[in-house]
Amino acid sequence: MLLRHGQTLMSVEKRYAGISDVPMTDVGLRQADAAAKRLASAELDVIVASPLLRARQTADAVASSCVAELVIDEGFRETDFGAWEGLTFAEVRDRWPAELDAWLADPSVAPPSGESFSAVQSRVSAALARALAAYPLRRVLVVSHVTPIKTLITTALGAPPAAMYRMHLDVAALSEIDYYADGAAVLRSFNDTAHLA
Repeated sequence: MLLRHGQTLMSVEKRYAGISDVPMTDVGLRQADAAAKRLASAELDVIVASPLLRARQTADAVASSCVAELVIDEGFRETDFGAWEGLTFAEVRDRWPAELDAWLADPSVAPPSGESFSAVQSRVSAALARALAAYPLRRVLVVSHVTPIKTLITTALGAPPAAMYRMHLDVAALSEIDYYADGAAVLRSFNDTAHLA
């Protein structure tokens, strides 16, 4: 299962919040609690979380509602947006129009002083491999961010990296992928926010 962290001020303002270590808002904390209540009966064996504060706060809320082990994995942190951290899309478009166009067209292109989506995919794939090897036949919750979760979903579907641009992932949304021993993966659900209603 994949859970995006709850709301932050940067998500409200639609700013690039990659490695910025921002806390959740009060709304985000309530969203994390709602996700925790929903997951209390999910029979989770382990929770693997990004080290960034917003993901850790969300993971802590879930961990308090069940008996699952909580593990931090750097591989599931958000993209480093470099010079674009904290800016809106419009601000980036105004200051770096050519660089933004190149970034949107090619996953191997990184923001200035940042990390490309290809690099994120390599990092997230390695983190997934660690989790699958460490917790075979177990129910794992990954608490992470937009880009890592979309990367996992794109990869599970065998979709091209550009498919990430065609997905919307809400804060505190749940998605679910089944992974099989032969390497196959099946997307069971995406962007489920029923617990936030």
